[in-house]
Amino acid sequence: MKQIIIIVLLIFGGLVLFIIPKEDRVQRVIIAVGVKAPEFELPEIDPNGKNPSKIWKSSDLKGKVVFINFWASWCKECRIEMPSIQRLYEKMKERPFQMITILYRESPEKAMAYMKANGFTMPVLLDKGNQISYSYGVTGVPETYIIDKEGIVKKRHIGGGVWDSPESLSFIENLLK
Repeated sequence: MKQIIIIVLLIFGGLVLFIIPKEDRVQRVIIAVGVKAPEFELPEIDPNGKNPSKIWKSSDLKGKVVFINFWASWCKECRIEMPSIQRLYEKMKERPFQMITILYRESPEKAMAYMKANGFTMPVLLDKGNQISYSYGVTGVPETYIIDKEGIVKKRHIGGGVWDSPESLSFIENLLK
């Protein structure tokens, strides 16, 4: 009887490993406020759905306050917060500030169709294989990180936000000083 139970448990364990996607079995590191932001190098999705128009490197963003938002168009909270992200992007264009959105578990074609339909123009980067989202410890979307000029995470926000609110603008302005 014990042998049957052990065999059943081994089969069940093997099935669990087979059924759960590999990336979900990887231990995630949670990036906390006050630590150095993980490095990345990601392609920007061309708004017309063609080849990447630019490769973004975190090392090129030193000296800027960086706003990173992980999102997907299938995410209701992401769709709710996206207009405020666009307004923040437009407001901060001439400042030492860089907004980046990173697509999470969605096809570039669907994401860019959503962006185009809604008039959103901020950069959308493709994280094939979700390696960067794992290095940031993203647990779902939306999830936002604000990084100071020295590359230190100053804010981690899980869930939707109103990014052009007076509080958010004040927080970012203080980092720009």
